Order: sequence, then structure tokens, then C-alpha cells
Amino acid sequence: MIFDFDKEIDRYNTSSYKWDEAERMFGEKGVLPMWTADMDFRSPTFIIDAIKRRAEHGIFGYTVKTESYNEAVAGWMKRRHNWNIEKDWICFSPGIAPALSFIVQAFTQPGDKIVIQPPVYYPFSQVVEKNECELVCNPLKFENGKYVMDFDDLRTKLDSQVKLLILCSPHNPGGRVWTKEELIELGEICLEHKVLVVSDEIHFDLIYKDHTHIPFASLSEEFTQNTIVCTAPTKTFNLAGLLTSNIIIPNRHLRETFVETMNKNFLVFMNSFGVAATENAYKYGDEWLDQCIDYLQQNLDFLTNFIESNIKELKVIKPEATYLVWIDCCELGMDDKSLEQFMLKEAKVAPSLGYGFGPGGEGFIRINIGCPRSVLEEGLKRIEKAVNSYTVLKP
Repeated sequence: MIFDFDKEIDRYNTSSYKWDEAERMFGEKGVLPMWTADMDFRSPTFIIDAIKRRAEHGIFGYTVKTESYNEAVAGWMKRRHNWNIEKDWICFSPGIAPALSFIVQAFTQPGDKIVIQPPVYYPFSQVVEKNECELVCNPLKFENGKYVMDFDDLRTKLDSQVKLLILCSPHNPGGRVWTKEELIELGEICLEHKVLVVSDEIHFDLIYKDHTHIPFASLSEEFTQNTIVCTAPTKTFNLAGLLTSNIIIPNRHLRETFVETMNKNFLVFMNSFGVAATENAYKYGDEWLDQCIDYLQQNLDFLTNFIESNIKELKVIKPEATYLVWIDCCELGMDDKSLEQFMLKEAKVAPSLGYGFGPGGEGFIRINIGCPRSVLEEGLKRIEKAVNSYTVLKP
């Protein structure tokens, strides 16, 4: 079956956070939303049909995971990631950002330290600070066109008060797929200092050619017992609104502690449609995903070529994964607020602004290429026109 990713679909008036909230969020009419991480592609028919069948039943009572659901999740992990998991390792969360907050509540006390590696997905810092823990930054280094971990810096910052390290794998916004060697060195440092690794792997399915995602917990039995892996079908199949994530916790004690925290927050039941969608996505989604990745690769190539040819002031940090592209705008010579206003008011494009991702994000934007190519081209042409006008007027 050939799937159509070129079709533009009007998402206005669908309660879309990305589209319907753009004017309120950015205070500007007519902006093209290229910010938040959901795609503008229809979910595949086999997911839509599963939701329809569930809807036709007509009763939407309290819903729990089924044996077939767990088998579908485990089958996907084995088939796509060569990771053998036990079905009882799979825990529910309505999303990964909420799961991170529950994990902080479960395994730390106010005042404990938690490490993140900026520039990185901005809720990481928020879940630390909102739960009254101390944020410890182990900034990534930018070397030879890509981000790498600074292990020497990490070793200096791990003391007895550090309880967790939140890993972003693949990395958002930098797009890195961490190598086996990088992950092993990180894991060994954390084991040595008795630091629990929480690996956010929500983008783990969206990997470009010549790269392979390795689930952090799959690398050794010691890592397995010292890791919580956060996964979801939401980025892969565009299901964020169904609030269904799978938190995989092999260590029984860690799993029981996490579930107890979820119970304390009365998060026991799942979204009826999320269960149906996830099970069918993981049973039948391989061919659709393969074609989606091919299309995203073409979008990435289009964006890279367009910017290199037409907007030479910008530099693309080419991702190895995700449909999010990190772009260096420092050559424009703007501070962060000026860059934000320039994109919104002059280009009429709403990207994610780099400063929101923490230290190292200044002067960058993040653009979502999970959209029909015509939409991507429109956004890039708007930026090109604005940059050309700016550089003509620039002293």
C-alpha cells in the first residue's frame, strides 16, 4: 500500500494545540505553526478503523491494558528495536512528560539533584523545578557538526545528592542517535555513582538511514535494572491526543514504586481509544512507518538544500532522528527576543525558539518537518523573504 503524506489537511477548529492555539500563544495572526512536536499527517487507516470499531460499541467505561495490548507493545520492541521485554514491565502513563514528573515524585525528595543535558526538551527542567528538586546541567558539546556528551563534566557533577539523570534518546532538539559506546560510558558512570537513568525514548521509531536506535536498558543486565525507559506511539503515529504512553520498568522494585505513585495520583485507567489505537499501531504499523520515515528524509533533504541555497545565514544541524530540525540563526546577529519577534512578525512563522531548551539553545530555532512538503516549502519561503529583507536593511 502506498500512503499519501503530501495531502494538506485543514486542522483548524479541531481543538488543535498546534494550529488553533497559535494566535493566542504567539500573539500574531497568520503565523504558520512549525513549533510543537506533532505531525500534520493523518494517522493510518488501520488505526482510524480501530477507533471507529471501538466507538461503534458505544460504551466507554473505565479501561485497562489487555493481554493483547501488552503483546503488541512487546512485539513492536522486539521487531523494531531488537529488545526483548517482559509484558509485566509495561506500565501506563497518559504521557511521557507526566511520567517524568511522577518518576521525580517517586524516586526523589525535595532538594535532591537531577541531571539533564541541555539544550534539551524543555519539560525536563520544568519537572525538576516544579517538584522542588535542584537542576544540574551537564551541557552537551557541539563538535564536528553534532552534539556529543561531556563525560568529564558529568563526572564532576555527580555527588551523593544526585538521584536521577534524565536522558533524551534520540536527542531533542539536536537529533542525535546516541552510539552504543556513548550510551555505555554514560550508563557506567551512572552505575558507579548510583544514579538512576530515566531514558525518554519517545522519538525512538523515527530514525534516519544509517543510524540505529539502541534502547538504553537493552545494553546490559546492570543497565536493565538501573533504567526506566519512557516510550509511546504518539510521535510515531501522531496519537498525542489519545494520551497513551508505555513506561517500561524491568526492575520490580522500581516498577512497584512507580505504580504506587501513579495510584496515589489516581491514574489507573487508560483512554479507551488510546488502547485500541496503540495496539493496532504496533500490530500493523511497520509499512506505514517505513514510508513515513522515507518522506521525512525527503523533507529533511529539501529543507537542507533550500537553506543552503537560499538562506545562507542559517545553518542546519542535520538530525539523525526525529522530525524536528535544529537550526543555527546566530549569523543573523539577533538576541533571542529579537529573533523570536523576527520569526513571528516578519517571517510569519512560529518555530520553537532555542532559548527555551536551556543553555546552548540561544540563537537557534527548531522547525517541525512532519508536514506535507508544500507546507514546509511555504514556511521556508516565508523565512527566506524575511531574511532577505532584513539583510538588505541591516547596517
